[in-house]
Amino acid sequence: MSDLKGTTIIWLGHAAVYISTAKGTSILIDPFISANPKYPKGHKLPEKIDLILATHGHGDHISDLVDTAKKHNAIVVGIPEIVGWAQSKGVKNGVGMNMGGTWRHEDIAVSMVEARHSSGIADGDKSVYGGEPVGFVLTIENGPVLYHAGDTAVFSDMQLIREFYHPELAMLPIGDHYTMGPKGAALAAKFLGVKTVLPIHYGTFPILTGTPEELKKHLEGTGIEVKAISPGESLR
Repeated sequence: MSDLKGTTIIWLGHAAVYISTAKGTSILIDPFISANPKYPKGHKLPEKIDLILATHGHGDHISDLVDTAKKHNAIVVGIPEIVGWAQSKGVKNGVGMNMGGTWRHEDIAVSMVEARHSSGIADGDKSVYGGEPVGFVLTIENGPVLYHAGDTAVFSDMQLIREFYHPELAMLPIGDHYTMGPKGAALAAKFLGVKTVLPIHYGTFPILTGTPEELKKHLEGTGIEVKAISPGESLR
């Protein structure tokens, strides 16, 4: 597996991931907590959350974004439309950015990259434009380079992410139906050139049928390791 050099990654079910660096910077990606059937029972987030990253506006990724950002006084990072929406709901700290850009905070460089999906925010009884869906590359000082793909299909320009950022570990959706399935995720891992895949966005609902076992079969002989962990478990 990739050497995480003091970084800890905790999978919180679905696409929600908590990351803390060796220096103590904490990042929460796609907070789907209260309505997430796979959120680990009894798990409490730490008091200190520095950044909340939103890959796109669907409810199973940002339903707890506003409340969590307010409670922890976190900086919300995302496409400008999502950050603007969050600030309209009372979030104080936001950084809107766009694909191809990099923003630095403490020991982390946050780079926004493309994703192939859709994005809309359910706001009461109306739908608000949520900008484009994205993924994030986290380049941690004296640490690993991590890639969270958000919700996406496989696309050949993932090879550009490899060339630009050289990610070592990728958090890839494998559930199928709304995202790529295991076969697509295996190809994505090859395009990205990663050593390790943490499968996400599967098993939450019956329609998400892709499994880590299928992903492993599609990656046989590649040397790419699949680290399937249960919600609440961590990679270190």
